[in-house]
Amino acid sequence: MSGGRDDRLADAEAAAELEGPELIHAGYRRLERWRVTLPEAAGRGRIVQEREVLRAGPCVAALAVDVERDLLVLIRQFRLPAALATGKGDLVEVVAGRVEPGEAAEAAVVREIEEEAGITARKIVRLFDFLPTPGIVDESATLFLVSVDAADLPDHSGAAAENELTRPFAVTIDEAIESLSNPAPRNGYLLLALQWLALNRGQLRRLLAA
Repeated sequence: MSGGRDDRLADAEAAAELEGPELIHAGYRRLERWRVTLPEAAGRGRIVQEREVLRAGPCVAALAVDVERDLLVLIRQFRLPAALATGKGDLVEVVAGRVEPGEAAEAAVVREIEEEAGITARKIVRLFDFLPTPGIVDESATLFLVSVDAADLPDHSGAAAENELTRPFAVTIDEAIESLSNPAPRNGYLLLALQWLALNRGQLRRLLAA
């Protein structure tokens, strides 16, 4: 406990010794190898691990809602790792993307809404940060609530300079939340966003009020 707060569920700094990185591959993302020495554990001594880390860096995601029409804006996008894992690479997703060097997270989510959904962000509210895959990727993501107008979604969008192709669409907020009861989507970003939406739907208008 710290100041009346229970810290058992809080992440904390680790007394680990890090050696590295050794560059394994420098492509779209850097792949590195690190040597980690953990503190002594009773009966086990010091534990030494070798770990590979894919460096992805900061990212943003958008829970894009049209509160006037009671709609949630999503996209479809091909994901090769998903296709390899499940045979279903045409994923339903929230708008998301990396934060460019020197770019603020708020600016990044506005840009991603324009690039991936082809619409304009009206207002953004920062919700929470999370680590999507901390076992192997250093990606640190921030989820934003974003107010949008879903009336004129394009058939397709995506950043041409990145050879990106997305297909925006909208569903009712009821439909989106109901999908959690028998989840068809498997994208972690989307499931986290839908869980937040299910818990906080009644606050949308207040949070997005001008």
